[in-house]
Amino acid sequence: MSSTPPVGNGKITVPDILGRKRHPGQAVSPEHRITCLTAYDFPTARLLDESGVDIILVGDSLGMVVLGYDTTLPVTLDEMLHHTRAVHRGVHRSLLVADMPYGSYHTGVSDGVANALRLVKEGGAEAVKVEGGERRLELISRMVEAEIPVMGHVGLTPQSFNAFGGFRVQGKTPEAAEQLLRDARAVEAAGAFSVVLESVPRELASTITRELRIPTIGIGAGPDCDGQVLVIHDALGLTAGPTPRFARRYAELGEEVKCAAREYCDDVRAGRFPSDAESFHLPAETGAHKATKR
Repeated sequence: MSSTPPVGNGKITVPDILGRKRHPGQAVSPEHRITCLTAYDFPTARLLDESGVDIILVGDSLGMVVLGYDTTLPVTLDEMLHHTRAVHRGVHRSLLVADMPYGSYHTGVSDGVANALRLVKEGGAEAVKVEGGERRLELISRMVEAEIPVMGHVGLTPQSFNAFGGFRVQGKTPEAAEQLLRDARAVEAAGAFSVVLESVPRELASTITRELRIPTIGIGAGPDCDGQVLVIHDALGLTAGPTPRFARRYAELGEEVKCAAREYCDDVRAGRFPSDAESFHLPAETGAHKATKR
């Protein structure tokens, strides 16, 4: 299995992602499809970066898969900064995007811009992701004016969990579908370089993808988007409970970790670990070493 390297010096940038957009009538090729995975720590970021992932997203999903929260709502800006800094240290090739957590932009546009600047200046993010469509038009515009690249996010927006009444597919009625299309257009008009479409019918995602001039990145939105994103813990089998319908498990690392931990416990309890080869010894010329040989 191989991945297509970027042009130039190998570093993927916002213009590179914009250049992946497929235009009507243009043949689909592997070079166009955008890959995105989440990461929340240095070792995962390093591995994904070296694997050829185009975009690494420090998602506020860390609240649920790393910090143990029930939703993404409790995640703070300080927590996002902490994890973004760790991921930044492991990324050299991929484009690094950080989520704006709930409450970091809901109190006003100026607050949102200031907090986005912190994610870039202090966290090392190269772009930020903001949930919401038409109601975020001014916010996204101001961020772009401040030279902060923005990835939009419409459809199922997890920060709207309470308003939606749970994690539900969006855009299933004609009225809801039309609103989603307006939201996506607003994100584009505001200057975002891409937009995530989450948990929307494939047909609607396909229509939005054809209409927009910026790339769409799907999660539970079917194969017709310009790219795809998954939560790394879902892809690797590290999440507890059932995997979302749209998430394909590429490994079962959760079971591997439990097997390794059980084997370790068995070896310690049976006296098999550590062995003599895994122990340190005094130099042969010391008296203490000679004393141990008597």
